[in-house]
Amino acid sequence: MSEERAAAEGSGGSEFPRLVLASASPRRLALLRQIGLEPDEIRAAEIDESPLKQELPRDLARRLARQKAAAAGEGGAPCFLLAADTVVAVGRRILPKAETEEQARACLALLSGRAHRVYTGLALTSPAGKVRERLIETRVKFKRLSEPELASYLASGEWQGKAGGYAIQGLAAAFVLNIVGSYSSVVGLPLYETAALLGGEGYPVRHGWAKARSAS
Repeated sequence: MSEERAAAEGSGGSEFPRLVLASASPRRLALLRQIGLEPDEIRAAEIDESPLKQELPRDLARRLARQKAAAAGEGGAPCFLLAADTVVAVGRRILPKAETEEQARACLALLSGRAHRVYTGLALTSPAGKVRERLIETRVKFKRLSEPELASYLASGEWQGKAGGYAIQGLAAAFVLNIVGSYSSVVGLPLYETAALLGGEGYPVRHGWAKARSAS
């Protein structure tokens, strides 16, 4: 338990609100910690992430975030529960989370030399059961990839399990010509919108900032 939480709970006031992250992604956890937020619990939601027939990429990101929040919240005590899902798309085409080298190569070949969109859906359930949602759209443009570049990236294995077959926070940063929108959203969690959603529902987003400054 943090010093801030202990002080809040021992002050005779209302209990400090719990924050649950409905994702096992180490990237999302690291991003939350970047803005001073430490979840009380990681509660991964197991859902079918397959797109529906003719479902648009932005609609898929919204739906999966909403379903993850609902699944992770079932039977749990009231809390702030945050869920997110990130979808990479070229036009209406939704790119998979690459599980094989063949999938990753196909994704990267499609992204080579062109712009694509990254959509992240956010869903926040408050302790009162209110659900708030956001959809964040970011445009990313890749350089044209040579065969040696493509082969080297595939050999790195960094693409495994990544939407669109790449991780912008890793080696693939060398492929990005420009980005319009939220960088953290492409990594997996849009930080501005996350803080705004939590703060708008009364979660003390900056409660740990003073301690972070004293530790730096």
